[in-house]
Amino acid sequence: MKAIGQWVEGDWIAAIAAIGLAIFLIGGMFIATRKTAEFAGHPRGLFVLFFAEMWERFSFYGMKALLIFYLTQHWDFNDAKGNVILATYAALVYITPVLGGYLADRYLGQRKAVLFGGVLLAIGHLLMAFEGVGGQDDPVINVFWAALSFIIVGSGFLKANISVIVGQLYSRTDIRRDGAYTIFYMGINAGAAFGTILVGYLGQTIGWSYGFGLAGIGMVLGLIAFVIYTPLLLGKGESSNPQLLGSQVFGIKLEWLLYLLSLVAVGVMWLLVQNQGVVDILFIVAGLMLLGYVVFQAFKLDREARDRIFAILFLISLQPLFWGLFEQAGGSLNLFTDRHVDRGGVPASLFQSINAIYIILLAPLFAWFWQMLARKGWEPSTPFKFGLALMQVGLGFLVLNWGAQAAGMSAAVPVIFIFLIYLLHTTGELCLSPVGLSAMNRLAPTTMASLIMGAWFYATAGGQIVAGKIGEATGGETGEATKEMTLAVYAQIGWVSIGVGVAVLIVAPLIKKLMHLDTLKDDEVGSHLTGTGAAEPDAAGAHPATNN
Repeated sequence: MKAIGQWVEGDWIAAIAAIGLAIFLIGGMFIATRKTAEFAGHPRGLFVLFFAEMWERFSFYGMKALLIFYLTQHWDFNDAKGNVILATYAALVYITPVLGGYLADRYLGQRKAVLFGGVLLAIGHLLMAFEGVGGQDDPVINVFWAALSFIIVGSGFLKANISVIVGQLYSRTDIRRDGAYTIFYMGINAGAAFGTILVGYLGQTIGWSYGFGLAGIGMVLGLIAFVIYTPLLLGKGESSNPQLLGSQVFGIKLEWLLYLLSLVAVGVMWLLVQNQGVVDILFIVAGLMLLGYVVFQAFKLDREARDRIFAILFLISLQPLFWGLFEQAGGSLNLFTDRHVDRGGVPASLFQSINAIYIILLAPLFAWFWQMLARKGWEPSTPFKFGLALMQVGLGFLVLNWGAQAAGMSAAVPVIFIFLIYLLHTTGELCLSPVGLSAMNRLAPTTMASLIMGAWFYATAGGQIVAGKIGEATGGETGEATKEMTLAVYAQIGWVSIGVGVAVLIVAPLIKKLMHLDTLKDDEVGSHLTGTGAAEPDAAGAHPATNN
């Protein structure tokens, strides 16, 4: 341990994060020991979910902040390959909740799905702590692939379902619902910020196993909290058909058969995460099938409902571009920050916390801003907000590029430009992610609500694939990302995103007409999905109920 007098900026940031986490834990213990049914006007079960998900995000985002460095510095993949592996892993993490949500709705119930997912996640994060000697010839790399596979399947069970239980604690007409989700998402982003800082700090300054080990401990603590305080959930999230769940299939209870099949799925993921090209092909084929099925179902609807589906498909089609650029944060931008930015002694992985901190600060302001504009009749339409989002994410890369050019190619980039790119990306995110989730809920007919939400997250997974391709491009022919090549790619994608954003602004009035908001009725929307699947920093803090 260093003497305090020898601490640099990174040490102080980690210490402050540790103190902040301790304060959160003390607050959690205070809430848990209360004898009242509610705390701060909400069921205490909300805070059980708050802390369980906080620890899960602590582990997930802490590990993700380190992953590109672990791939390139420990397992010796080149930059291009590291970005592709990271993208494949992230895409699978976003796809599996579609199946996990289906199994929870139809068989397990959300509570058992979250519990099982938590167990798999804890195993996965703890396996990450086994680092071996490094290099692709080290047999321990197979433990690494297994760790990613457990995390992928575990996320599938936990990711969508824990936020569903939040909604189940309240009636649909309870005015506390939006406040509950705001509290819940603040916990998510707090976990992401604390995890990124503490896991990243330990991993990059002391050793990989210390960082990943802390992530594993965090997941175990979240799981323990969820189990101990399950009674505070008041019986919510249980199976809708316990008789079916207890029935015998091939001599095994259906519930245990589902768990065994999930372990088989871990094996499948072990193969897929190592064969990124296969994942790309499967993703394209399945995506085309999903698109065809949605269009086929749309033509069974009346004209206005069909038009809304086409408006939804337009919005969904913009997702891969936005997230493809946004998700450079964990890959190529992380490497760029590590090698070419004047960080002042702060480990590069800690900069991954900036987005979560911005979300905590800005999400309530955006929610207030949209509501203020709506009262004046000035609120932009949903497609217009999507156009703004694309312009902002593109502008972020151009600002970084301009900053690097101004400083000189031989000089380190001033760190302010990293804060600026994350600021623009976060404001763009707040124009797209919560707004888009709200639009999916509002526009989807009840008969297609789950299908549309699945398509939304499928497109988000597509963004991860695009992110991998962009990250791969920064490696050029050699696979190693130079400063010049990375900035050239960033300039290109920045201008493309701004151009697409301007085009979206132009066609926004036409897309708004397809939404037929003037004839939209409450019983036509999938209101039962409010808040589902949005347990991410990219959906934090705001569920704007707009009419645009």
